Amino acid sequence: MIIRKSKFAVKGLRYNIRTAIHGDSSYLSEVRLQIDGETENMDRERGEAFLDKSGLEDIIKLDSEHSKALFLVVEVKDRIVGFSRCVGNDLKRTKHRVEFGVCILKNYWGYGMGKNLLKETIFWADSIGIKKIELNVLETNESAIELYKSFGFEIEGVLKYDKLLSDGKYYNTIVMGRINQHVL
Repeated sequence: MIIRKSKFAVKGLRYNIRTAIHGDSSYLSEVRLQIDGETENMDRERGEAFLDKSGLEDIIKLDSEHSKALFLVVEVKDRIVGFSRCVGNDLKRTKHRVEFGVCILKNYWGYGMGKNLLKETIFWADSIGIKKIELNVLETNESAIELYKSFGFEIEGVLKYDKLLSDGKYYNTIVMGRINQHVL
């Protein structure tokens, strides 16, 4: 799905949030690879499940054509520094819900990008009648958990010993969901 471009200014940094387009694929591939190496909050380590330009072009095309998919990018001075993706399906039993994920380059944490990507996604989901947004977050990512709670997400469960991190310890994944009460 395609949405309008939104402009933001936070702590002196100006950035745009817009729908991903065909020409973004090589930048997105690089950003995704860099983000995977900057934090253990992601499911992947750097280079795992690598998506090249062609693979991302396919995803962008599919998402732009599917009514229950939203692929957003964050741009600072025409450079992509983060993205989010929200995807659903048309199966009768699960077409009421979508799954959300977000990635921001570490140098751009603290500028409200994740918050604004989430706001845009919630507005989109609510406007098309999505009843539930789901997401997974690592238990140690306390700031993200608090952000999601502030937007009405609730903890629905815990996947115990779900991630093995570089310290050799296992960590839990928190499963969260937001129900749109207006469309129930």
